[in-house]
Amino acid sequence: MTSFTIITCTYNASDVVGRTLESVASQTYPHVEHIVQDGQSGDDTLRIISRYSRVKVVSEPDSGLYDAMNKAIMRATGDYIVFLNAGDKLYSSTTLEEIARQIDSFKPAERPAVVYGNTNIVDDNGKFLGPRHLSPPETLTWKSFRHGMLVCHQAFYVRTDIAREVEYNVDYRLSADVDWCIRVMKKAGEMRLPLHNTHLILCDYLEGGLSVQNHRKSLIERFKVMSRHYGLITTLFMHLTFLFRK
Repeated sequence: MTSFTIITCTYNASDVVGRTLESVASQTYPHVEHIVQDGQSGDDTLRIISRYSRVKVVSEPDSGLYDAMNKAIMRATGDYIVFLNAGDKLYSSTTLEEIARQIDSFKPAERPAVVYGNTNIVDDNGKFLGPRHLSPPETLTWKSFRHGMLVCHQAFYVRTDIAREVEYNVDYRLSADVDWCIRVMKKAGEMRLPLHNTHLILCDYLEGGLSVQNHRKSLIERFKVMSRHYGLITTLFMHLTFLFRK
């Protein structure tokens, strides 16, 4: 049966990490490991994590968030990985069970490279604010992201064997997740593997992540990422259309 690795990267996240740990621990699906890659937190983060006996935690220095993600990928043992930030939650206790049921309907040689779905936005108290304003397309390809990051990183499950071949580019500080998702989808195309839309809400995403906190720098870096993959002219045109988005 399909197994999952949930990866949470933390640094001084004691205020919000508990809800993430609890959402993974409460899953009805048994074939799941939860790896916490911690950047040597100085608050109560590690003490809170220690309450969860099944969590695999490594606390060590890193060179930033995306370096921590690369480290965690190499430790993953599940068939699929997904990144769930501290403060984010799996949508329901049956989320992984429902995803696994869909994956297991494929022949082993045709298992999707990526499994994706929808995202809700929540505030610091976990209160529902609304669906994410960008929604996944029915059919996803690497070209889809020229319209923006249509699938939230936390609702983007990647086969671990593919994830290991496509490291995060640590030269990017805020938008390496966009670049990584695009390169994963390009790899899937090369391998002629499907990208599967679950049509499920997969996660509750905590409003106000790293890219939101550094909005202007994030936009500049994301422009560079998109220009690299889609070309300068296409990227300029798409950004003009973004201005008129409601």
